[in-house]
Amino acid sequence: MAFDSAPIAASGPSLVYFDRCELDLLLSLYGRMVGAGLWRDYAIDTLRDAAVFSVFRRACETPIYRIEKRALHGQRQGAWSVFAHGGLVMRRGSDLAEVLKVFDRARFAVIK
Repeated sequence: MAFDSAPIAASGPSLVYFDRCELDLLLSLYGRMVGAGLWRDYAIDTLRDAAVFSVFRRACETPIYRIEKRALHGQRQGAWSVFAHGGLVMRRGSDLAEVLKVFDRARFAVIK
């Protein structure tokens, strides 16, 4: 029995993934927000053109935030984007740590 030595995935476009450092940043933010009682669930999707980290207030709802990594946008506007519930772009950039600063504690403080 002969096997073809050509890789299977070479014919189609590859999927976009989060690397270990990116996941560490995302899960660290997620842990802080869960500790503050703001977030309860998350989902990770890997697509052909994007990797998406979705955040939920409740598991049965639509995501309240989506953090997307799009490789094709890397040259123009940065590979990273944060979207709010209605599709509003909250922040874009090429550095994940800078983009995640949109979730700083001061922005979510309760005003009395």
